[in-house]
Amino acid sequence: MQMGPMIDMVFLLLVFFMVSAKPITPESDIPMGLPGQVSQEESVDIPDEARVVIETDGQVVLNEQQLDTPGSSSLPELRSVLDRFRKSAENAGADALVTVAPFDTVPHQRLVDVLNACAEAGITGVTLAGATDE
Repeated sequence: MQMGPMIDMVFLLLVFFMVSAKPITPESDIPMGLPGQVSQEESVDIPDEARVVIETDGQVVLNEQQLDTPGSSSLPELRSVLDRFRKSAENAGADALVTVAPFDTVPHQRLVDVLNACAEAGITGVTLAGATDE
């Protein structure tokens, strides 16, 4: 049996398959748009610090805006506003700072509720202001 014609046929088939094969596009050449941050057209002034005042009846006031009810211990509104404040401060590259200013006659549990809301919102820069008189 002669091997010459079989070797010629093998090379012919090899060249045929090499020519007819489609090149595979490497993954790096596939155009892909990744999500990014949207640049703002106008600058937004983000307050450097949020001031939480706890009134004598237990009402929580954040930057002169009343949040939640005096009887609410979980403070969901305060938590959501503080969470948005923390996220906006992180996007601006600043630290989220909160100052808690309770009145003298505020029960300690209400102060703990506010501090828990700050912790659940992920804010670590919490400062206690001096005692506030009515």
